[in-house]
Amino acid sequence: MPILTSITRRLFLGATMASAAAVALPASASAEMLLPEKDELKFGFIKLTDMAPLAIAKEKHFFEDEGLYVTLEAQANWKVLLDRVITGELDGAHMLAGQPLAATIGFGTKAHIVTPFSMDLNGNGITVSNAVWAEMQKHIQNGPDGKPEHPISAAALKPVVDQYKAAGQPFNMGMVFPVSTHNYYLRYWLAAGGLHPGYYTPSDTSGQVKADVLLSVTPPPQMPATLEAGTIEGYCVGEPWNEAAVVKGIGVPVITDYEIWKNNPEKVFGMTAKFVDDNPQTAIAVTKALIRAGKWLDASPENRKEAVQILSRPEYVGADADVIAKSMTGTFEYAKGDVRPIPDFNVFFRYFATYPYYSDAVWFLSQMRRWGQISEEKSDDWYAETAKSVYRPDIYRQAAKSLIADGYLAAAEVPETDGYKPATTDFIDHVEYDGRKPNAYLEKFQIGLKGKEEVASLSQ
Repeated sequence: MPILTSITRRLFLGATMASAAAVALPASASAEMLLPEKDELKFGFIKLTDMAPLAIAKEKHFFEDEGLYVTLEAQANWKVLLDRVITGELDGAHMLAGQPLAATIGFGTKAHIVTPFSMDLNGNGITVSNAVWAEMQKHIQNGPDGKPEHPISAAALKPVVDQYKAAGQPFNMGMVFPVSTHNYYLRYWLAAGGLHPGYYTPSDTSGQVKADVLLSVTPPPQMPATLEAGTIEGYCVGEPWNEAAVVKGIGVPVITDYEIWKNNPEKVFGMTAKFVDDNPQTAIAVTKALIRAGKWLDASPENRKEAVQILSRPEYVGADADVIAKSMTGTFEYAKGDVRPIPDFNVFFRYFATYPYYSDAVWFLSQMRRWGQISEEKSDDWYAETAKSVYRPDIYRQAAKSLIADGYLAAAEVPETDGYKPATTDFIDHVEYDGRKPNAYLEKFQIGLKGKEEVASLSQ
């Protein structure tokens, strides 16, 4: 059989889809056929379970339904992934939520990256070594069942850190990237418990200025081995690398990010603004496929079990299916035998998880300011404008409209919103966050930059 050209494949698939739509739906309901400007695409990802929407969109042929032929390629680390999207070696990627924002404002790398799609909610944990856990337990109350009461505050870690200080030893913890959600959720947890996670400054990008706990970058798959080697005393990472520590018997997850901020936003799907401008129909088609994948993942326990098997393949996450299943199927094991139900640990569609809310972007920007990655005061308008330059609900809504017409999505599954979620106190410290008032939000914290403060002007 001769090899089909890209154009031939596109026309053939378009005709096939159009015929199917004509049979399945009334003419008035069918969506206008998208013709992607670029139909052969390569997307990058890191080996984490929250790359699942990409794997499912490919394996369930949702990309092909949109006339797209997608190759998925694991990347060595988040920096390599971002660099390859910027250079065009990758057309898009599973990204840390902070990456498009940081690149757009010029922190670390300067490039305009946008996202029309939020990949998931929750999905991370904070794990400490067995030795640290043994000390923390002395400061944690047990429930009637004899198990530690959750959520566990970083206040229980503070005496351990103080012991290290008294002995003249640094207390090191790992996170996956300076602008990762893991960095911000770990910092939030530490600060809420009275531990300073350190500042970034224009001249010192280590993030360890004035720190009680020294945070440094470790790629996700290397977290357990780095903990076992004693290089770090704990880490914040996505699954399956917290549960891997439990299975290996080298560490204990003490808290999930769901307990730090209920239904917090996690990864996004990122593309350059130029790619989206040059390929608007392609961007909509990709978003359609990813929305369908997210919905499929949350549709049933059976789908989750199937997703676990898919993700366990070496070309995707490549971890043991039993380890992936511990968190992907509604439970979480904190320590050996301490298995608790957390049905919302991984959310891919429920609670409008796939929608790119401006208020999510503003929260990440507020944390960049809080810890010095944004070194100077910015107005509330600046936060709003920056969020709108990166998060693209307009693309999402076009994709959703098409899916509704195709019969794959219900109108009620798309939020009625101006892009801002209602103010919430669903944090471990119950501090209220309103995405429209980031500066007022920052003023509420004892630890962290606010107003016109600069790190150099702060007392030790």
